[in-house]
Amino acid sequence: MVLVAVFGVALLVAVLLSGLAARTVLSTSLLFLLGGALVSDGFLGLVHITADSEIVAVTADLALFAVLFTDGMHVSFPKLRENWKNPARALGLGMPLAMVGMALITHYLVGLDWTTSFLVGAVLAPTDPVFASAIVGRKEVPAKLRQLLNVESGINDGLALPVVLILIAAAGPTSSHAEASLGMISLELALGLAFGIVLPLAVTALVRFRLLGAEPKLQPLLPLATGIILYGLCHLTHANPYLAAFSAGAVFTAASPEAKTAFEPLGEALAELAKFAALLVFGALLTPQLFGDLSLGGYVAVVLAIVLIRPASLLLSLIGTGFERRQKLVAAWFGPKGFASVVYGLLVLQAGIPQGEQAYTLIAVCIAFSIIAHSSTDVPIARLFHVDEDTAPAAHRPVPAGQAV
Repeated sequence: MVLVAVFGVALLVAVLLSGLAARTVLSTSLLFLLGGALVSDGFLGLVHITADSEIVAVTADLALFAVLFTDGMHVSFPKLRENWKNPARALGLGMPLAMVGMALITHYLVGLDWTTSFLVGAVLAPTDPVFASAIVGRKEVPAKLRQLLNVESGINDGLALPVVLILIAAAGPTSSHAEASLGMISLELALGLAFGIVLPLAVTALVRFRLLGAEPKLQPLLPLATGIILYGLCHLTHANPYLAAFSAGAVFTAASPEAKTAFEPLGEALAELAKFAALLVFGALLTPQLFGDLSLGGYVAVVLAIVLIRPASLLLSLIGTGFERRQKLVAAWFGPKGFASVVYGLLVLQAGIPQGEQAYTLIAVCIAFSIIAHSSTDVPIARLFHVDEDTAPAAHRPVPAGQAV
């Protein structure tokens, strides 16, 4: 109950400060992270949460699923068909480059063996849709840039998971998580994609029956019910829930735009609540002992992962694209680590591999630093584009949504 009370207090403070946070570098995400750390064993000792606690994996999993589901609804298939090459470059070239770069600095600066180093690289390679949504949801940011960050962060979690599981197996696992064969992993991804496509289509088809249909006040619950069923179905069948969530959101938007419009306010609020809860719980893991266990080389690796590896890998992948220089720099910087990496990092810790604890410490500290850095810079970055809109000649300003072009 202490954790619930702390969450309520943090939520109240976050709401009261949200107006200020929307205009400054103040971050509501950081507030929950610090709140969790303050009540943890490392400080006040009011709550006792360890990496083995079930609440850690559950809250991270739910937050990631909820945000991917709502983020998928921002995908426009017509626009994606026009601009598919940019996300493909980020996923097919930028993500592997980031994985290899992180593996190199982990091996040489932290001293982990090559297999574990590549495992750390695979865990930290995905960008996080929870924090990318801070940019994706801002209309002043150019649509093409938002589309790139949204699709990249929505899909790369599912792409990284097979690599993580294979490397856990190669590093000598003792847990059942890492004993899945490559064929089983592929099946889980395929099932996730199939569920994410078929279930929303089936629900929207049911709504069109003459005797069926939702009351206007209950329409927002239609996608919510679908999401809950999808989440349970994925965990019962071991289908990939993250790929399912993102694809389901995108299919819902394409098949039933009115359902998307009705659900959007509720969905965004639920995703924010799930994100804040997961941040509070993750913050409780950030004890002084955790930070003390990381070597100086580990801290150098963390800083390089944020300011060098991600930016350099994405900039290389975007060479020759139509992005302006500033848009490339924004896309390169905004590669936050988050809840997918938390979930995958817990798999590493629970697998019992020889250097698993060292790898998890590096992963956890990197995620914490990334949350602080990226959640504090989304507003200034978005305002850069907003200033351009305000100062641009009227004939060159973007047409507001809903107006004729």
